[in-house]
Amino acid sequence: MKNYETVLATEADRSEIRALYEAQKGQEYCSWNEHYPSDETIDFDLKRDALYVLKEGGRIKAAISLEEDEDVDKLTCWNDSLRPEGELARVAVWPEEQGKGLGRIIFGFAMEELKRRGFRGLHILVNKHNVKAIRCYAVFGFRNVGECHMYDQDFICYEREL
Repeated sequence: MKNYETVLATEADRSEIRALYEAQKGQEYCSWNEHYPSDETIDFDLKRDALYVLKEGGRIKAAISLEEDEDVDKLTCWNDSLRPEGELARVAVWPEEQGKGLGRIIFGFAMEELKRRGFRGLHILVNKHNVKAIRCYAVFGFRNVGECHMYDQDFICYEREL
C-alpha cells in the first residue's frame, strides 16, 4: 500500500489545489465551471480549517471540503434525528489518479473528521448524472432521501449516520 497522508490544507497548497480543481472541469459528469470552485471558495475553506488534502510524497492527489451551506441544511429531506449534520463537498481526485480508491480514502477520512468534530450525521448533494460519485458514495452506505434543484443543477440528496 502506498504511503498516503491526509492533512489540513494550508495557504502553501493553494496553487496545487487550484490546479486540481481546474483539472476536474470538463471531465465527464463534472458540473464545475469557470466560476466554481474559485479562489474565494478556497479562501472560505482555508479560513474555516475545512479543506483537507490527500498527499503522497508531498504531492496532492485529492482534496475534500467540510462544507457549510445554509440553503442545503434547510432542505426538508434531512432526518432531524441525525442533527447536527455535516456536509462534504468539492471532492476532487487528479484525473490520472482516479479509479485507484483515493476518493474513498479521503472521503472516509473526512467522515471521521466530522464525527470527531461532534456531528451525528452527514448529508451530501450529488449531481444526479455523476455516476462515478454515486458509485463511490454507495460504498459508504448513504441513503437516497430525495432530490432537489439548486445552483442550476439537479441533485440527489444522500444522508447517513456517522
